[in-house]
Amino acid sequence: MTRASLSPLPLGYATAMLPLVTIHLCFVISILEGYIEPCLPYWIDCTSISKSGRYGSAYFVFKGGMIPSSVLLIMFWQLNRHWLTTFNRNPNHGFLYLGAMGSLALLVYTLTLGHAGEHFRLLRRFGVVLFMFCLFISELKVGKELQLVEGLAKQGKRLLSFSAVILTLAIVSLILDLWLGDDYDRVENTFEWWLVLLLNLHLAWIVALWRTSGFNLSARSSASH
Repeated sequence: MTRASLSPLPLGYATAMLPLVTIHLCFVISILEGYIEPCLPYWIDCTSISKSGRYGSAYFVFKGGMIPSSVLLIMFWQLNRHWLTTFNRNPNHGFLYLGAMGSLALLVYTLTLGHAGEHFRLLRRFGVVLFMFCLFISELKVGKELQLVEGLAKQGKRLLSFSAVILTLAIVSLILDLWLGDDYDRVENTFEWWLVLLLNLHLAWIVALWRTSGFNLSARSSASH
C-alpha cells in the first residue's frame, strides 16, 4: 500500500476563477446579442452582473458556470480547514457551516435569476448579500488563522489587509447609497463588480498560499509486486 499525492490546486483555482470567467463571458455575450449596451462594468453607468446573465444565451452560461461554482466552494472551504489543521490550527465546524451557507446562498441567487416576481427578486437580493457576507467572513477567518502560523504570519496579515480593503469598499458603497439617494443607481453596479472581483481574487491568493506551503492531499493506492 503506497500513498499518492494529490494536488488541490486545480480545484482551488477553478473555485476562484470560474465565477469571474462566467460573469465576464455573460457580459460579453449579452452585449453581442443586444441585451445590454456596451460599457465598462468597473466604471459608472454600466449594467449589473445579474442583468448580464439574465437574457439569451448568457442565461444558460450563467447557470452553467455558477451552479458548479457553488459546489466547488463547499469543497474549497473543507480543503482550507484541512490545510489549516496541518499547521496545528483547528477552525471549528462553524467555519465549514459558514462556507456551506454562502455556497447555498449563491445557489439560490443563481437559480432564481431570470425569473419574474417580487418573491424571486427578494430571494436574489437575499442570496447575493448572504453569499458575499459568508465569503468575506470565511476569507477573514483564514487570514486570522494564518497570522498565528510560523512562516505564513506575514501573508496572513496581508490577507487581512486585503480584507480591510474589501470591507472599506462595502462601507463606502453603503455611505454613498445613503448620501446620493436615487443618484446612487449610477454607481451601484460598479461596486458590485469590484466586490465580486476582489472577493474572488482573495480566493486565488489563498490557493497561491497552498502552493507556497506545499499543501497536498494523500490518497492510498495498492501497489502490485
